[in-house]
Amino acid sequence: FSGSLRLLHVGQRTVQCIRPGAAPAVAPTTLNAPPPVIREAAPLIYTVQRGDTLWGIANRFLLDPWQWPEVWYVNDQIGNPHRIFPGDVLKLMVVDGRPQLIREDRYSAGNTDRGSPQVRETPLADAIPMIPLDAIRDFLRGPRLVTNDELGASPYLLAFADENIVGGAGMAVYVQNLEPDKAYHYSVVRRGKVYRDPDNGDLLGYEAVPVGEAEVREYGKPSTAMLSRTSREALIGDRLLPVEPEAFSENFYPRAPKGEIGGRIISVIDGFSQIGQYQIVTLNRGSNSGLEPGHVLDILQAGRRAQDPYTNKRVPLPETFAGQLVVFKVTPRVSFGLVMAVTRPVHELDKVEKPVPGRR
Repeated sequence: FSGSLRLLHVGQRTVQCIRPGAAPAVAPTTLNAPPPVIREAAPLIYTVQRGDTLWGIANRFLLDPWQWPEVWYVNDQIGNPHRIFPGDVLKLMVVDGRPQLIREDRYSAGNTDRGSPQVRETPLADAIPMIPLDAIRDFLRGPRLVTNDELGASPYLLAFADENIVGGAGMAVYVQNLEPDKAYHYSVVRRGKVYRDPDNGDLLGYEAVPVGEAEVREYGKPSTAMLSRTSREALIGDRLLPVEPEAFSENFYPRAPKGEIGGRIISVIDGFSQIGQYQIVTLNRGSNSGLEPGHVLDILQAGRRAQDPYTNKRVPLPETFAGQLVVFKVTPRVSFGLVMAVTRPVHELDKVEKPVPGRR
């Protein structure tokens, strides 16, 4: 490539190699939205490494990595366009006037049938995920919204078999109010923060803080169970709720919500005062506001004020971009998001809004 522009023909498409930072030579003809912006230092070629994520790969090429579905070009016959694997070679090009990432071996020089994708046998488990799921799987199991009535009616830890005052994984416990044969696998939770909408004061629910998981060994009054895993010390009185299925899938496409959100961060799991990458936050907006799993939101610093040196008045400062999150779990009034990037300190009550490409 050596920085020069070249034209390739892929079926009926005109494909042009693009120099990072350059504008497409052909204006978009099929899409009205402006094309994603390429980073100045974007590579022309990248070989996928084990441990990569789609978000991380896209961040090498794009200023806004959540737009990766818009640049990943695949043959129409392929049902999962985000399935790429370690060893794949990606090329940055322009297809029909828009930047695209194309897998090199799909249209190799020796492939005379340009309309047919090349086939290989690779376990889907080896595919590159959107984000590092293993690093956050425990968090994804964790936060949930419950009502006071739900907690009050749920079973609870009555005692530890060995007369301990705290428990951990592998310990036997006695559980009160378990209904026989209703379930054998439970999440152990503790009542946490009260969720209130900071905009109007409405009660949204209660945080069920994850403690671990328990498996029933014998039903009775009380029942016997074992703590199969714990993320914090279990205490007498902790509640048992049915295990929720994981709400995050690798078949996951980040995208912007259709409408304005105007939400706020109302809580962060584990109560950290400052929020960092791969932490889970609670938002005061849910499906009633149009949020869905996969929606990407900008985080905007809110509430800062400066002292005017001449009037001594407190002047509100403009909202400032501070990071991005991906919504992965949604209830009607509350949702949970995974913070993907932080550029400035992020705190509770910061605002979340529909992403604006290029906003920094």
